[in-house]
Amino acid sequence: MDQHWPLGVFDVQCTACPRLANFHEGNRTRYPDFFNAPVPPFGDPSAQLLIVGLAPGLQGANRTGRPFTGDYCGDLLYSTLHKFGLANRAVSVAVGDGFQLVNARVSNAVKCVPPENKPTPAEIKTCNRFLSHELEISQPRAVLALGLVAHQAVIKAQGLAQSAFKFGHAAQHQLSAFRLFDSYHVSRYNTQTGRLTAPMFESVVQAACEFLEHGRGG
Repeated sequence: MDQHWPLGVFDVQCTACPRLANFHEGNRTRYPDFFNAPVPPFGDPSAQLLIVGLAPGLQGANRTGRPFTGDYCGDLLYSTLHKFGLANRAVSVAVGDGFQLVNARVSNAVKCVPPENKPTPAEIKTCNRFLSHELEISQPRAVLALGLVAHQAVIKAQGLAQSAFKFGHAAQHQLSAFRLFDSYHVSRYNTQTGRLTAPMFESVVQAACEFLEHGRGG
């Protein structure tokens, strides 16, 4: 792992979700060289910007042990963070490659890879305690949610009503603890279909950066 985290934030031994634990067990046989465990957050523990994704990808973070690393999803994310000075390079390859985030951290709503990339509502709920504790101890000023599930996980982690904060690309929500920025997920499907373009994503990251720098947003 890149970093070690308090058990409240991350537990590499967690087996609280039977379906996900069984999926990991099977993958350890099929892919013995993969990380095959809950994937920890990555980045500055005291970062002002927290980026929340959905869950590790089978051939990505589940393989490498670092969020958004090893598959297509990380390409747009990390190249954009680098463009805005939030990473020391544009590409994240593997744990130990020297890649670093600057005043930013990446986490996931669900720490374990789910079958078919689809965690169940119960799994999202069970894993939410880790995100809740992470937000409590790190106290970011801005949170960027990648997709609806991440958005809802952040709202739940704050103990707020979902109906009061509607997800939408480029939407912003002022919560009591931080400003929440929404973006469509940087998935291969979204980028290849044009639902999310590089300029669209860059505009959201730019808004978050401007908020951190000047305390303002749209």
